[in-house]
Amino acid sequence: MPDRDEEFEELRPLLFSIAYRILGSVSEAEDAVQDTWLRYAGSPTRPASAKAFLSAVVTRVSVDVLRSARHRREAYLGPWLPEPLLSDPYQDPERAAELADSVSTAALLLLERLSPLERAAFVLREVFGFGFAEVAASLGRSEAACRQLAARARRHMDDGRRRFEADRRECDELAVRFFDAFKEGAVDDLLQFLAADVQMVGDAGGKAPQWGRGLIVGARNVAGMLAALAEPFARIGGVVEPHEVNGQPGAIFRDAAGRVVNTWTLDIADGQIVAIRAVVNPDKLRHVGPVADAWAVVRETTEARKTDAGA
Repeated sequence: MPDRDEEFEELRPLLFSIAYRILGSVSEAEDAVQDTWLRYAGSPTRPASAKAFLSAVVTRVSVDVLRSARHRREAYLGPWLPEPLLSDPYQDPERAAELADSVSTAALLLLERLSPLERAAFVLREVFGFGFAEVAASLGRSEAACRQLAARARRHMDDGRRRFEADRRECDELAVRFFDAFKEGAVDDLLQFLAADVQMVGDAGGKAPQWGRGLIVGARNVAGMLAALAEPFARIGGVVEPHEVNGQPGAIFRDAAGRVVNTWTLDIADGQIVAIRAVVNPDKLRHVGPVADAWAVVRETTEARKTDAGA
């Protein structure tokens, strides 16, 4: 029989993935997993199923954290976005579609509309395929109650999803062309990729520069802002590093020293970008790498723009 350390480490990717989908936060998910380990290590008896025990514990811990986090998120300055996830540590070929869909930024924002128990029931049942007996044990509710929770959550999620899902290969190809156009900084070139009602959302949390109160709407407005940023950002040594973020095409923006300025995810539907979501809040970027001083980057970029205008 493997020891507790081995059992836990084998299940750690699953536990983190459950916690992240319930919480939408890498740091909070990591804390929930660590708390789960402490409870497991301190348990006087070995459970019959480590997976069932640990999944139940991490779910309860995450639900408790989410309840308290809801109050902080209601007082959050500007738009709130989930912390970017560069790669999901848990993989299951039989659940690949559910896992990929549930970690997207759009899906995590839909999950925010659910109650903590609905969210947990949906994650366990619909994403990871747990039986209702396991869901009930995790949530401390009857199986009948958990069926109702999962059904309500599924209806809310289905109502919020777009009717037509984009092909992933086509999305990746469009993202490559879009970031190439962004580096060139030409408004007309950018417009061809943007839906008429495209939204650009920025999560700064009051701790980094924020454009348009965190929201810019409309293809012409978004393209104009992107075009104004691209060339001066490159001139100060800024780098746009295309990278999958939350299972979607996206990018990591870095300053001249390679530090993280922000991350982007692209929400693509019907061959166009319908949303660009940028996380700029430094507290949400520390797990990505050393974080840049975004205020300093903006000042340098602004000075570069002035230099261009005066040339």
